Amino acid sequence: MNASDNYRDNWESYWSETSDAPGEAIWDSDPSLTAEPHSALLLPHADPARVIVDLGCGNGTQTRYLATRFARAIGVDLSHAAVAHARRAAGDAPVEFEQLDLTDSDAVKALHDRLGDANVYMRAVIHQSEPAARPAVAAAVATLIGSEGRAFVVELTSGSREVLGRAAAEPSGPPPKLQRVFDHRLKPADADDAEIPRLLAEAGMTVLAEGDTVLPQTEHLTDGTRIDLPARWFVLAAR
Repeated sequence: MNASDNYRDNWESYWSETSDAPGEAIWDSDPSLTAEPHSALLLPHADPARVIVDLGCGNGTQTRYLATRFARAIGVDLSHAAVAHARRAAGDAPVEFEQLDLTDSDAVKALHDRLGDANVYMRAVIHQSEPAARPAVAAAVATLIGSEGRAFVVELTSGSREVLGRAAAEPSGPPPKLQRVFDHRLKPADADDAEIPRLLAEAGMTVLAEGDTVLPQTEHLTDGTRIDLPARWFVLAAR
């Protein structure tokens, strides 16, 4: 299956109405808090000479960092507007971006055919995907890594719903960046904790390493506390 028109339109509208200012998207955290420590967890298992594909790259902040740790970095996103953001932000940086629907198995296979077995970085994509599309997203990771690549996947856990609920219940209402997520009908932390590892296993991958973490956001509560969303990370290989 491919992503539904409503889902695609929600992401296009979100990115079309997002400025190029760093951090305007609530998840657009500095790589020192995300891709940098994540790369440190992935690299003991992965060949840095292989290309790395950043799935759901958004405006490309993390992809640009990954390009400093791997021989080649490509960011892909469902949203054409997100890819346009990423290309503007990259300037002359040695990084590439293209539009890709992860649920389009033919397009994913064509990307693998072009790149060979790749490393994959995917931060918080399955949890907000449509339920029927989640197996295809996990399968896209498996297709891209093939038999030799490795993947780093990090997804929000159920504890994130509690954090987001507290943020939404602030006396002044949800913080502005979180309100924008709701306004565009995006659904963070929508997957159950057991669903993510099950989908990864069903896609034919084995877990080489895993652990608990948080995904820092670029938004704060009214008392100044940064919103950090509980998450779990996995380093994966073909089974």
